[in-house]
Amino acid sequence: MQMENNWKVMKEENGKQHNGQNMLKEPGQFPAQDIPNDDEQLTMRDLTVGYDRIPLIKNINLGVRPGEILTLIGPNGSGKSTILKTITKQLKTIGGSVFLGKESMRELTDSEISRHLSMVMTERIHTELLSGRDVVATGRYPYTGRLGILSQQDWKKVDEAIALVHAGEVQQQDFRRISDGQRQRLMLARAICQDTQVLILDEPTSYLDMGFKLDILTTIRMLARKKNLAVIMSLHELDLAQKISDTIACVKGDRIDRVGTPEEIFSGNYVQQLYGVKPQQFEPQTGQVFMERPEGIPEVFVIGGGGTGLAVYNRLQRQNIPFAAGILQENDVEYAAASALAACVFSEKAFFPVSEETFLRAKQMLDDCDACICALTEFGPYNEKNRQLYEYAKKLGKVCAEI
Repeated sequence: MQMENNWKVMKEENGKQHNGQNMLKEPGQFPAQDIPNDDEQLTMRDLTVGYDRIPLIKNINLGVRPGEILTLIGPNGSGKSTILKTITKQLKTIGGSVFLGKESMRELTDSEISRHLSMVMTERIHTELLSGRDVVATGRYPYTGRLGILSQQDWKKVDEAIALVHAGEVQQQDFRRISDGQRQRLMLARAICQDTQVLILDEPTSYLDMGFKLDILTTIRMLARKKNLAVIMSLHELDLAQKISDTIACVKGDRIDRVGTPEEIFSGNYVQQLYGVKPQQFEPQTGQVFMERPEGIPEVFVIGGGGTGLAVYNRLQRQNIPFAAGILQENDVEYAAASALAACVFSEKAFFPVSEETFLRAKQMLDDCDACICALTEFGPYNEKNRQLYEYAKKLGKVCAEI
């Protein structure tokens, strides 16, 4: 069943919606209207953002619906945070409009906005003698009276939010004395208990270790799906953006350069061009990033496959030793790494047996190399040629355990 298109691109005629077709959009393909789409929780129309009235990014036309996650990606300094600060009114709009539902944010008071939109930004907040729980509780202030007194129901929402981000162990500690990662979790809890329809997150995984990154993003995904939250965030971790996002908007130069599903954005060499890296240094399907390959004629031949050669490739790269790799199927899990790091890769098309021609070329390369490392521990019908290559290397006396 074809994956449902989660993003609806703005069209000019009568507010009609694009659905079920290729949604990839490039510069000049973002038509604008003066009113938001009916089903979008937050809409940007011809928005221009920047500092001191100097435009940084122009003509932004994006929107996010309930239950969806829109992620901004792009190089450092491209303006992702500037966009988020503008739609949260921390920066003045230079041009265009931002709508919450059908209401222009210009017409809404700060109190009204805070009941519809919550945010977690990268800037640290400064507190005096507040516990983590006290900081989270400030998310309920939009619903209190002038005295800011929380009801029993308010405190229940505070405690539920703290439990949701697994921050119970630090909730009674001085907010100033806990780690950056713990602060980040509590700030997300603060936004959650604010109980809004739109959640804005600027690099929500900053300062978090791998376990808590996954935990926090799982929570964000759950909030979008179960509570029908519209989420807009920026992320630097491309592999995570690829996994969590319904839609990705790419910020480049003075514009939103491309908008599409993760599958559309992470295809071909577009992401490498966006970040200015060589095509072989990023594997778009898995989000893997590779260092520069060692230069020179291969000194070592690595016989691998099925992921067994990955550690060897990385070790040789760290030691700046050029190497050859093979024989791999082109759908092998380590093929991308071999293509990025090896000076020469011997391979066959996916699901095809290794040809005699490929085998002979690999043998010739092995003749020219000083050593051979066989990462494989098992052989079978599908890697029989690698077994023969290993036996040939042993006959030449070139097999070694490590370099």
